[in-house]
Amino acid sequence: MHKITILIHCKDRPNIIATVTNFIAEKDGNIVYIDQHVDREQNIFFMRLESEFAKKSFSADTFRDAFKNTLGDAFNMKWRIYSSERKPKMALFISKYDHCLYDLLGRYNSGELNLEIPFIISNHLDLKPIADNFKIPFYHVPVTNDTKEKAEQQQLELLEAHKIDFIVLARYMQIVSDRLISKYPNKIINIHHSFLPAFVGAKPYHSAFKRGVKIIGATSHYVTEELDAGPIIDQGVARVSHTHSIEDLIAKGRDLEKIVLANAVKLHATRKVMVYNNKTVIFS
Repeated sequence: MHKITILIHCKDRPNIIATVTNFIAEKDGNIVYIDQHVDREQNIFFMRLESEFAKKSFSADTFRDAFKNTLGDAFNMKWRIYSSERKPKMALFISKYDHCLYDLLGRYNSGELNLEIPFIISNHLDLKPIADNFKIPFYHVPVTNDTKEKAEQQQLELLEAHKIDFIVLARYMQIVSDRLISKYPNKIINIHHSFLPAFVGAKPYHSAFKRGVKIIGATSHYVTEELDAGPIIDQGVARVSHTHSIEDLIAKGRDLEKIVLANAVKLHATRKVMVYNNKTVIFS
């Protein structure tokens, strides 16, 4: 059984859904999932579709060519077709915080994440024992003002050598360069607390505690050239009160970061996110 996922966006017009589903039927495909959305302000149509093909002679490459010639060009679509036979490859970038790393590796080890992790990169050696424990190759790439360009080149060489599909910054405490972002547009996922830009700096929870905040949160988004302003994939919040200490806020914040980042990784890996005009369409 061959299974593919199709993502489409184009100018909205009549009969797009009917044309696509009829095309699948003509190719002896069975649609097992379909969802669509129309942005009325921009007049843009979005669709995600999963289909199964039972014939052994099915070829994903042949299907892509036929789709392009029959539908893609005719509707002037932006489209992608993914085969379920190939798991996306994810690289993890980390520093010294371990909570997101432990959570992702635990989910990965239990089979919850349908992806591959060829390696972990860190600018510090502190978390190498965790990578070793999960038997994932670990690369120490120090980053200083003097070595930043060299470090970036090492990172790019590793990413290209392992044919990495997307990158997750699991509390990687370095600013990613424009060069890396341009190589992986909407394919670098970051996580941070949702105090930005209200409480910036090294100790945002301390600042928030002094202000007596009532809600804390976490946001996962794609990395763009504008710092912390990329398309948002997932967010989470938790209520707090005067009874919570700074340590309570930090613990709750870390729990939110783990959950929100894991959700974002799942959504991206299962091709449920579409980006348009610095916003996201998230399919169920």
